[in-house]
Amino acid sequence: MRLPLLGPMLGTVKQRVGIWLLNRTMRNGIDLRKLRFLPDSMTLPLKRDGLDPLPAMAQVQAETPVKKLADLFGKGVWLVSGYEESREVLSGGAELWSNDLGQFVSQEGRSEEEQIGGLGMTDPPLHTQLRKYLTPEFTMRRLARLQPGIESIVRQRLDAMEAAGRDGKAVDMVQEFAFAVPFDVICDLLGLPVDDRKRFLELGVARFDLSEGGAGAFGAAAHTREFLINAVREQRDNPGDGLIGALLKEHGDELDDVTLGGIADGVFLGGYETSASMLALGAYLIATTPEAGRMLRSENAEQVNQVVEELLRHLCVVQLAFLRFAKQDVEVGGVTIKAGDAVGVSLLAANRDPALAPGLDTFDPTREPTRHLAFGWGMHRCVGAELARMELRTALRMLAERFPDLAMAADISDLDFRKLSAVYGVEALPVFLGSPDVVPA
Repeated sequence: MRLPLLGPMLGTVKQRVGIWLLNRTMRNGIDLRKLRFLPDSMTLPLKRDGLDPLPAMAQVQAETPVKKLADLFGKGVWLVSGYEESREVLSGGAELWSNDLGQFVSQEGRSEEEQIGGLGMTDPPLHTQLRKYLTPEFTMRRLARLQPGIESIVRQRLDAMEAAGRDGKAVDMVQEFAFAVPFDVICDLLGLPVDDRKRFLELGVARFDLSEGGAGAFGAAAHTREFLINAVREQRDNPGDGLIGALLKEHGDELDDVTLGGIADGVFLGGYETSASMLALGAYLIATTPEAGRMLRSENAEQVNQVVEELLRHLCVVQLAFLRFAKQDVEVGGVTIKAGDAVGVSLLAANRDPALAPGLDTFDPTREPTRHLAFGWGMHRCVGAELARMELRTALRMLAERFPDLAMAADISDLDFRKLSAVYGVEALPVFLGSPDVVPA
């Protein structure tokens, strides 16, 4: 039995969330939390050789851009890697695809903090209603108010890097810069204290780590959701100045603590882990590509944007879009995907598809920006895309200006890249700063 979403009959988001979770609980029977490993056939889109996809991925894309990887729990699991085919799936409507991961996750006996949610894992009408709360907060006009704060945070981290790199010492870009900047920015945006940065670095990495199947990822998610639900509870009677406080002031009667905590969790996670990986790997390419550094220091906004868009396309740290589940038989690229099958879209492979433009296997900061899929596409496109762009433009420009002689302190073959992670990254990135070009006031 499946209970229908009652739509207009229910007036609050809390009621809709309750029915949504009940629907999923009644139709479960498969629990990804108990999956201790991924079948090897499903790991191809999560593996790289340094910054590049494995050669096998290029072969799959050329020969079978819509490929069945495995059967899991009686359902087909598909990989879409071609650019046009990926756009087709991502832009497909709710009548064709569901993003509801709950059909593969048992909710029975789970606490509120352990429930599956977030914009990327919900369907309309709930997805539409949740997104409408966030969209006004992420317009270019509203984001402009964050620019001075972002610059101040970046400047503080550059000062700390300079202190750590005195006497020619190597500095870890991940710890000192790449994680700290977006973490502080997102805490400022949400109105949260900057506490226990190291602990959240570990939890953020764990949430995307699929080396142990779903067990570790779901456990880490519960810890961060609990933190954010508690933050909402603390601000309920005295809303702060950040996004949580703004949503409480404007929609507090509609949003219960768990729902708003889930919204904040999506912003929190998407706002620091992906940006941290982009800043670290972007710093590597800047240190090894002199033209990129020159363009970032040019004081030409178009050139800065050009570098950032090419970094987004080439690195594409979000390797896979949120899983889609076919609600009916769907034809993609001439291949029929059966109702109930799961589809993963390789954003990395799609961004390097020769059908999009020639020569995309290389990083070329002078390349004209492409219509890349680093932020996804369609109704589930990343709501914080413009904030991410603002942060990357600011942080990388200021980094290149302060340390024009930035150089790697280790060969790429010696770096410890994540092995099986939905968000690709590196554990540490040792660099030499050289002589700073700008002396802080």
